[in-house]
Amino acid sequence: MLRFAGFELDQQRAEVRGADGVAIKLRPKTFEMLRLFATSGGRVLTKQELMEAVWPNVHVGEDSLFQCIRELRTALGDERRQLIKLASGGGYLLAAEVAAEQGAALELPLAEPVKAEPAPPTEAVAAPLSPRPLLRGLRRRVGIAAGAGLCAMILGFAAAVPVWKPELLFRRAPPRLAVMPIVDASNDPRGAMMAAEVTSRLTDGFARIQNVSVVAPRSSAVAGVEKASAPAAASDYEIRGELHHSDQSWTLRARIIRAGTGEVQSVVATSVSADEADAQLQQSRLVAGVGHVLARRLNDTLEPSAPSFRTRGASAGGDKVAIEQAIASINQTTRERFGMAQSMLQKALEDDPDNLDIAVALSSLQLRGIQMVWFSPEEAAAVEAKANATLEQALRSKPNSIPVLEAYCRFLSATNHFVESLVTCAKALSFDPWNGPALYLIGLGQIHLGRFDDALATFRQADRYDTPPSSRWTWLLGAGWATLLKGQGEEALPWLQRSIAITSASGRSHMLLAAAYHRAGRSEEAKAAIEQGLKLRPGTNRQNVSPPRMNASPVFLAASDRVVQSMVDAGLPEQ
Repeated sequence: MLRFAGFELDQQRAEVRGADGVAIKLRPKTFEMLRLFATSGGRVLTKQELMEAVWPNVHVGEDSLFQCIRELRTALGDERRQLIKLASGGGYLLAAEVAAEQGAALELPLAEPVKAEPAPPTEAVAAPLSPRPLLRGLRRRVGIAAGAGLCAMILGFAAAVPVWKPELLFRRAPPRLAVMPIVDASNDPRGAMMAAEVTSRLTDGFARIQNVSVVAPRSSAVAGVEKASAPAAASDYEIRGELHHSDQSWTLRARIIRAGTGEVQSVVATSVSADEADAQLQQSRLVAGVGHVLARRLNDTLEPSAPSFRTRGASAGGDKVAIEQAIASINQTTRERFGMAQSMLQKALEDDPDNLDIAVALSSLQLRGIQMVWFSPEEAAAVEAKANATLEQALRSKPNSIPVLEAYCRFLSATNHFVESLVTCAKALSFDPWNGPALYLIGLGQIHLGRFDDALATFRQADRYDTPPSSRWTWLLGAGWATLLKGQGEEALPWLQRSIAITSASGRSHMLLAAAYHRAGRSEEAKAAIEQGLKLRPGTNRQNVSPPRMNASPVFLAASDRVVQSMVDAGLPEQ
């Protein structure tokens, strides 16, 4: 038990109470940060220390940290910032004397007197359009009689071991995954080193996934030589693969295998050009190409649909095809493809109205339509309301599902909740570190928060992974936009040109290209780009091309106004 400034921090019950003894509601991450402050002995904790301790093995930005700090100050009534102080040079400290007291002994050693619902699906704070908080802690004391009853229940279940599965009694540990050494089948002098680097990168990537535990394979001695080729002890899944080489390409083939049965769960192959001079880029894209697919397949295995939302057997195949085609339309959007995918998913949902997977796919597609301004304001409002309800339901049912987290992240981005979108996208990355769409949405959030250098670095990372390739035009466009917002028109041109070469039907891309040409002093090319943009988006003018201003940084708004002015100078109508 820790006491400070009239507050009581109960580490045993994970609870903070005010002077009146009433518990103060805090999210788990926020409570953990307060606990770190209270046990630091008054020491300044750097931002990096706090992020590594509160979000271990998860990629999050400083926005998550600032969010927790704001919540702490609000909960503790520290509006004047005298309790949680910002230290000179960065970092924070708890500016109060902390007294420690040994807590009372547990009444029942067999039962934890806390009962809680499942953890929340995202670290995002509640926002006007975001789902309601999904965690409401329920705490109660358990009497001796209840403890005796629990003991009797445990003994009864133990007697029924042949019938009941152990996971009914105990929470299972995360599944154990072994990344076996990639076999060099290349017949190339560089093959052994390439295979070793790919193995290392693949292992590091899967080690960042939140709901699996990566274990090292055992070494086995063969003819006196150590070879790390034996399966890891007690692993649930294994990843095995081979590296091949031809005159044109390097190809990595990999599969997930259920260790106990040898059943192959998923197979994937990806190739990169053998002419690429950057060996690290080759390795990055090989690993991302297989890692992205295998991480999603593993996520599907570990996060099955809730029973009430399972796809009916008769239509399962058709529904899967509809969802996959819709995802392709999200990643490589044209207005025609968007309309076809929307109609297909709406028809599938009419045939199976309880199918949550289809509803999530439809919401994600329509939110992409909002971002592309393909709905009227009235239609967009209706889509947002429907998506909010759908995703709230989906997050309760499948809180760790990559498609659900992606859709929610897109929802937050489309509704201008940029800080919250960064947190949610980071959670999606914690289940698929090679997730290009999540990186793209993180980059969009960073742009709107005025962090152009961070956004450009994020888009560059997505480009190094290049997964899935059908999304490539989005992060190329984002990189061009971020560079243009920095005032660098000439440097923005290659990014925008590469994006348009992949997806040429986006009028906004041509208008950004026009602004870049104008900044570079290439007036005729700027005028031609504006004309092409107006053909694709007739009726566009200064008023309706400007981005929404809600929750956007003043730095972004000022830079965006300069970009729009460049479009006007290139020929965009004022009205």
